[in-house]
Amino acid sequence: MSADRFDVVIVGGGPGGYIGAIRAAQLGFKTACIEKSDTLGGTCVNVGCIPSKALLYSTELFAMAEHKFSKHGIKLSGVELDLPTMMKRKESVVRQNTNGVSFLFKKNKIEWIKGEASFSGPKELKVKGADGERTVTADHIVIATGSEPVQLPPLPFDGKHVISSTEALALEKVPEHLVVVGGGVIGLELGSVWKRLGAKVTVIEFMPDILATMDKDVGKEMKKILSKQGFDFKLGAKVTGSKVKGKKVTVEFEDKDGNKDSVECDVVLAAVGRRPYTAGLGLDKVGVETDKAGRIKIDNRFRTNVEGVYAIGDVVEGPMLAHKAEEEGVVLAELLAGQAGHVNHETIPGIVYTWPEVGAVGISEQQAKERGLNVKIGKVPFMANGRARASDDVDGFVKVIADAKTDRVLGVHIVGPQASELISECVTVMEFAGSSEDIGRIVHGHPTLSETVKEAALAVDKRTLNF
Repeated sequence: MSADRFDVVIVGGGPGGYIGAIRAAQLGFKTACIEKSDTLGGTCVNVGCIPSKALLYSTELFAMAEHKFSKHGIKLSGVELDLPTMMKRKESVVRQNTNGVSFLFKKNKIEWIKGEASFSGPKELKVKGADGERTVTADHIVIATGSEPVQLPPLPFDGKHVISSTEALALEKVPEHLVVVGGGVIGLELGSVWKRLGAKVTVIEFMPDILATMDKDVGKEMKKILSKQGFDFKLGAKVTGSKVKGKKVTVEFEDKDGNKDSVECDVVLAAVGRRPYTAGLGLDKVGVETDKAGRIKIDNRFRTNVEGVYAIGDVVEGPMLAHKAEEEGVVLAELLAGQAGHVNHETIPGIVYTWPEVGAVGISEQQAKERGLNVKIGKVPFMANGRARASDDVDGFVKVIADAKTDRVLGVHIVGPQASELISECVTVMEFAGSSEDIGRIVHGHPTLSETVKEAALAVDKRTLNF
């Protein structure tokens, strides 16, 4: 059987894969993307970023109608949840996005090969699909297969009582009590969805803080805010076992001193992280090296140790974020075309879509201390912002970390309304090696939430104007 030949073949149709394929096609490469699922877009579009944000927005509106409208002089006779309609809207949003990716493939003349790929040689893949087996060869093969949820041994997934984020996006009813194991981004976002709809939510986290990888002020502030929203936190707790009996699950855990405890619930969401997904690729057949965490080893040009084989996104080192994978896909395609390019991992923003939101870029105050850096810090609460007071969104702060000598911005951490949008200004300033003075001197519209970013930048030099 003769092989189908391409210039570039990307394995995986998620953000890294489909964006990389589009850029490669734009640059004149004959490009194919191998994806085994029925739709393109990967975890992000189908069971991750997009559906979770659709539900988060819908539930934010529900919570506002329940708890905040009356404060604005809007009286309702009653608020009723229609969960099937909410889920139907979420599915519609997902469908629009997956159809959009399919359209872009046709527009850019990218062939979507449906099936499961495995290496049969350094530049050759066997693809098994519904129509049989197909052999594909390429000068450049890019692995962009993403990641999958980590399963804790004491909490084996059963898809009903103990679930991953995938099932948490499609529950048919609101649980009376949801236990979330893991106080990171996924756990807090999905915990927020079901808390707003009426579930009791208990978060069990092994670390002493939630959002433990972020600036400590962020974790402390979010714990305070989410506790006011009704979250129950059990921090510094290690899950040791679970028992399913009838329609209930008992989760057993112990604190750092070995004291044992347990909590009974309807559903347990295990959200303790994700791991690279490379199952079935046959990396060992061609000798592609991986590290202890299962990540594919690459150099600064995304090349593996096997010539012609590359890797991007969640399967390589770095934050497991869709926007990181997208940029790596773009840069790799441009490098293959002989152009220059790089991804600055120091300026990749991290976002938590709770309410209020979290947006962060660069180093934390703790990392600055660990690195022995001499820094200045400016911190301003949203309570001091006119627009935040007008919209009754005053929780949170903006924190700017700058080099004490050069004033270069090293990190920005935002807890507050629209933090996901506000952080982009800070990313841009950092990408251009800007200073807190630069932010402070830029004219920001009034009244806007972004003025809090300006005030925090001015606070670095202790010269705030409205706080």
